[in-house]
Amino acid sequence: MSEESTHIVSSNGQDDYIEATEVAEEVAPITDDAPEPVDDDSDAEMVDEDEAGEYDAEGNLTIDMSNNSWGYFDQHSDSIFTVFTHPTLPLAVTGGGDNTAYMWTTHKQPPQMVTELKGHKESVICGGFTFDGEFAVTGDMNGKILIHQLAKKGQQWQLFAELEEVEEVCWIVTHPTQPVFAFGAADGSVWVYQITPQLEQIMSGFSHQDVCNGGRFVNVEDLDSLTLVTISEDGSIVSWNCFTAQTNYKIGPTELKGTSPPWVSISLHNSQNNIMAVGSRDGQLAIVNSTNGTILTFFKVIVLKEDQDESEASIEALSWCDVQPIITVGLVSGDVMLLDTKTWRARRTISVDDTITKLQFVANSPLLIGSSMNGKIYKWDSRTGEELFVGVGHNMGILDFAVIEGGKKLLTAGDEGVSLVFYNE
Repeated sequence: MSEESTHIVSSNGQDDYIEATEVAEEVAPITDDAPEPVDDDSDAEMVDEDEAGEYDAEGNLTIDMSNNSWGYFDQHSDSIFTVFTHPTLPLAVTGGGDNTAYMWTTHKQPPQMVTELKGHKESVICGGFTFDGEFAVTGDMNGKILIHQLAKKGQQWQLFAELEEVEEVCWIVTHPTQPVFAFGAADGSVWVYQITPQLEQIMSGFSHQDVCNGGRFVNVEDLDSLTLVTISEDGSIVSWNCFTAQTNYKIGPTELKGTSPPWVSISLHNSQNNIMAVGSRDGQLAIVNSTNGTILTFFKVIVLKEDQDESEASIEALSWCDVQPIITVGLVSGDVMLLDTKTWRARRTISVDDTITKLQFVANSPLLIGSSMNGKIYKWDSRTGEELFVGVGHNMGILDFAVIEGGKKLLTAGDEGVSLVFYNE
């Protein structure tokens, strides 16, 4: 074994080695010689007969063995809650209910494990790479956050720092241009840390009175400011000056027609990053100028039918399109609503048979990716609503996904503990 190789374990349990050039290089462009999907039978061992399939009229269990994935990573022993990818290297991190975070390769079939990001003692539910890929940040439900640093061009990752400020971390977001990350907690608190030259707290904020469900850095091109917007179950939207820990503004019932929507989702417009959308558990959508807190519009996106439960109105996912005036809204009901941002009326609604868990437009494209608790991941053309691809192979819901190679590869986080890699044109 050369000095430039490191020992890894492949997902089939065999020892293997990965050379520095295999991880250090960027993902090669897709050619016409695209990899073939794996055979259906190869993933048969992933199916849990107690949880997969339905029963026929005679009471026999029927198991759906359909699988069009290109590869899979199956080292987790419990649900996978999060998946995120390195900005330049063919690496992904998954965090799961088995209190582990694994880093593995995305350019090989099957994917190969690079390392375990050790130190968590509860379910790993969130994380991200810094903008330059130098650090991987992971957080768990016990409030512990680990920061690992790249070594040997991505072959190894070393523990750089750790912290434990709260009882439960709900989300982590990394800054798109600075070595900074923020997180929100179940007690409503908000925290911002700088990673280099050493881990240092920039601010902590306590304006929310209930669970802090999301946050985004805004005005990121202004390097003289550091502004974070966060949302809470208590109905508040807060803009923070991270350097002073003071609030720039706080949106509450006065600005929202006397209501306090339990906010659960937030999305920032990619090209107009002073515009954001915030969705609530009761189906209300607010479009906000993130710079000054002006409410541009505020309305309920769905009127439930008599036979629908109130929970079906919850807005679980939001995503803005870069190339046309559309924002998509994903609901517990399984509906994906494509709203015209000029009129705020639905251009069309796409329906699937279970909760929408995430939506994401492919960058600079009208192509929309969506996942569901039905265990499928979809690609749609938002201009027509046409279904271009359906990825199948999970026997439980998809809780998260990552998009790489311009949407040609999709990585999933499966509730049954498997991450599938789908290849599609």
